Amino acid sequence: MRRTLLIIPHEILGIPVFGLGGLLMAVLVLLAIRLLVLRQRGKSVRELIRHEGLMWGAFLFAIWWVLPRVEVTNVDGEPIGMAIRGYGVMLLLGVASAVGLAAYRAKQRGIDPDIIYSMAPWAFIGGILGARIFFVIQYRDQFIGDSIAETVGNMLKFTEGGLVVYGSFIGGFIAVTFYILRHGLSWLRFGDVIVPCLFIGLAFGRIGCLMNGCCYGGRCEDSRFALHFPATSPVYDDQIRSGELLGFRYDASTRVIESVREGSLAERAGIRVGARLDALADDRTSLETAPRSIPKEDAVTGVIATIDGKRYRWGPDELPTRALPVYPTQLISSVSGLLLCLGLCSLPTRRMRDGTVMMLGFAGYAIIRFVLELIRVDEAGQFGTSLSISQWVSLVVLACSLIGLAWLYWSPRSAAVQTQPSSGS
Repeated sequence: MRRTLLIIPHEILGIPVFGLGGLLMAVLVLLAIRLLVLRQRGKSVRELIRHEGLMWGAFLFAIWWVLPRVEVTNVDGEPIGMAIRGYGVMLLLGVASAVGLAAYRAKQRGIDPDIIYSMAPWAFIGGILGARIFFVIQYRDQFIGDSIAETVGNMLKFTEGGLVVYGSFIGGFIAVTFYILRHGLSWLRFGDVIVPCLFIGLAFGRIGCLMNGCCYGGRCEDSRFALHFPATSPVYDDQIRSGELLGFRYDASTRVIESVREGSLAERAGIRVGARLDALADDRTSLETAPRSIPKEDAVTGVIATIDGKRYRWGPDELPTRALPVYPTQLISSVSGLLLCLGLCSLPTRRMRDGTVMMLGFAGYAIIRFVLELIRVDEAGQFGTSLSISQWVSLVVLACSLIGLAWLYWSPRSAAVQTQPSSGS
């Protein structure tokens, strides 16, 4: 796990980088240079606003308002700088690889690759918005801050993780559909080009999840394939809250301790089976001595457990340095996405009707995701069942994909459409 690759400092030579600072001034200088170049070419400011105004406006707004709200802070709440996350870097690599592969596939099928490049920003923005909205709705309690600005800031920190694949599919699908309908293109033909490329993007994205520590699997036996995440990771925190990392298990409803692992911290502290867990919380006294130069998220806390009215305290130095072994779900998902991409790209499309590859891609991912959720533990069961929200969505996607395949090959209207020349070639 390597959550943060580097941190761009909050200030350089005493001047803030973000907000009303150095980066904003640099962009304004670039804008001024751009205006001078246009004037030399005989173009007006009005033309710049019409063609590039939205882009420059977005840059300036992001620097002035968005970036200061997503800076990392130390334990005192003081801004340290902008964290360049491994998750965000892998996300960008995934997008670049998906767009490049889509352009290549489009050219192979007689479609102008420029259409893909023009479509890509729509798909990217729609995918990010859909993925984030899906996550925020699913885990909405995590984003509530003391103010509206803090709540919005928490929602904007998508580079730290918190993007749902299915949400990105839905958001990207809506955005691309709008683009295709606006330009009178064939959805089925473009779907065959685009959908396989999504999964190479997924392969990179899941490596980002591994670096971030999210989308983790459940406990497993220790082996060469098992993963041990460090302290401050979501897996570590989850195992602390469950008591498992301390060496005991308890019933969630009765809070009665059901087992104590031999040789564990709990056993050495004298905790016994049958005792009742009253409370389990972080011991934040250790934060008082935490370095102010590191992000708050990297400051390790101790643990306080109240059992049968007695308090047990473990400091950061007494706790394990790594979480217990878990299934490598991120790596499994990454490899599965890559294999699915290669499999779809190798299909003999000339013998298939337009839309077949797209439907097979959605169906294949639905099956993979449903099975993968069996060893993931970061999503709770929904609607009174043990199935996670992703498994329910997988069932819906699989059903819709099979219905779509049936329509492609047994619908008379589909057969008629197939004989007509496709747009965009």
